[in-house]
Amino acid sequence: MTHAHPLETRDIARVAVFAAVIAALGLIGPIPVPGLVPITAQTLGVMLAGLVLGARRGALAVAVVLVLAAVGLPVLSGGRGGLGVFVGPTAGYLIGWIAGAFVAGLIAHAAGRIARPSWWRAGLGAVIGGIVTVYAFGLPVQAVITGVSLPEAALTSLVFLPGDLLKAGLATALTLALARAYPPVFGTAVAVGARPTPLQ
Repeated sequence: MTHAHPLETRDIARVAVFAAVIAALGLIGPIPVPGLVPITAQTLGVMLAGLVLGARRGALAVAVVLVLAAVGLPVLSGGRGGLGVFVGPTAGYLIGWIAGAFVAGLIAHAAGRIARPSWWRAGLGAVIGGIVTVYAFGLPVQAVITGVSLPEAALTSLVFLPGDLLKAGLATALTLALARAYPPVFGTAVAVGARPTPLQ
C-alpha cells in the first residue's frame, strides 16, 4: 500500500517557480498556422515541469497555470486567459498538458527518488509525456470542434511534430544541464508508487 507524500514548503516553491516558467514562456507569442492549432513555446515548460519536478509536482505546476488562466489571467500564449480557452480547439491540448507533465515525470523518475534522471529517461519522458500524451488529449477535441475526422486532424497536426521534437530535445538538454549545475532544483521527485532508491 502506498502513501501520498505531502508537499513541503520547498516543493510548493518549486511548483510555483515552474508555473511561472510556463507562464513566462507564454510571453513568446503563438505562431499562427492557418486552420490549425497555433505553435507555442509553453509545451517546453510542460515537459520541463515533469522532467524536473516529477509526476505529481510537475502536473500540479501545470494545473496552477491552467487555474490562473481559468480565472482570467493572461498566462497562456498570446496573453490569453478566461474560460473561453477551454472550449476552443486548443482545450484538449491544455488538459493534456497536465497528463503530459505527469507522464513525463513518471518516466523520467521511474526508479524512484532520483536527483538526476538519465538522458534516455528524460528524453523518453519528454517525447511520450510532452508529445504523445498531449496529442492523445488534444487531437480528439480538436477534431470534434473543428468538424474533421480524427485521422484528418492527426494528419494535419504532423506539421507540429518537428517543432515538438525540437522542444523535447531542448527540454532533455536543459534537464541534464540543471542536474549538473543545480541538483537541489530536483528536490525529491518521487514517482507514484515507487520506493526511494540510491542516486543513479
